[in-house]
Amino acid sequence: MADVQWSPGRRAGDAEEFLPLLDLVEPARQRRLTVFFRLLLLIPHFVVLFFLEIAAFFTAVFGWFAALVLGRLPEPVFRFLAGVLGYRTRVAASGMLLIDSYPPFTLNPAPDYPVQIDVRPTRLNRLAVFFRLILVIPAAVVQSLATSGWYALAILWWLITLILGRMPRPLFEATAATLRYEMRVSAYVSMLSPAYPKGFFGEDALSVPERQGRSATRPLVMSSGGKALLVFFLVLGLVSAITTSVTRSSSDDTDMWMRQQTGRVEHPSTA
Repeated sequence: MADVQWSPGRRAGDAEEFLPLLDLVEPARQRRLTVFFRLLLLIPHFVVLFFLEIAAFFTAVFGWFAALVLGRLPEPVFRFLAGVLGYRTRVAASGMLLIDSYPPFTLNPAPDYPVQIDVRPTRLNRLAVFFRLILVIPAAVVQSLATSGWYALAILWWLITLILGRMPRPLFEATAATLRYEMRVSAYVSMLSPAYPKGFFGEDALSVPERQGRSATRPLVMSSGGKALLVFFLVLGLVSAITTSVTRSSSDDTDMWMRQQTGRVEHPSTA
C-alpha cells in the first residue's frame, strides 16, 4: 500500500507523455450487504458529481484556451481537473463493484484508499490541444462501446458479486480495464495528459519486470478470460448501439406515419 498514492508532481525520469495510471487494490471479499445496496449508497456521490462535472466543464473550457497560449494547463486548473477525475474514478470503481470501501467526499483521498490515479503535469502540444475533440473520437468510441457493454449486463455482474461475495478474477480484470481506459480517455479530453489513451487490453506480462507490481491494475496484466470478456463488452456495446439506433429510427418512422394519417383525417380534401 505504500506506493498507492496520487502524485500530481513531475518525477525524475518521466517521459514527456506520461500515461495516466490507475492504482486499484482488489478486495479479497466484499460485504454482500454493501453490494446489495451499492447504488443507493452512492446517491450522495452522484449528486456531488453532478455539480462537480458542471464546474469541471467550464474549468476545462478555460483550460483549453490557456493551454493553447501556454502550452500547458495552469497549475490550479490541473489540480482541480485531476481532483474531479480522481473523484469520478473512485465513485465509478465503487459503482462497478471493483471495491468495497466507500468513496470519501474529497478530491484528495487518503494515501491508503484502494483507488488512486496518477496523473502528472507535462507540456502539451498546442496543435493536439486545438484538435483534441476530433483526435479523441476513435478512443472515445472504444470506451463508449466497452462501458455500454458492461452496463448492459450490470445486473448480472451485480448478482454474481452478490452471490460469491467477490468478483471472479476475469470479470474483475475486464471491469478494471474498462474503468482504466475510461479514466485515460477523460484525462486526455481534459488535457491532463498529452498521451493518447492506450493499453485497453492491459500490459504484456513479458514486459513487466518481476516484483514490479504495485496493485491489481499497476500493472494490469490480463488473463485470456479477462481479454475475452473485454471483447464481449465491445460486441455487446456495439449490438446495443445498433439496436438503439434501429429502434429510434423505427419510432421516428412510426411517428411520421401517424402525423401523415392525422393530417389526412383533418384535411381529407387536401389528401
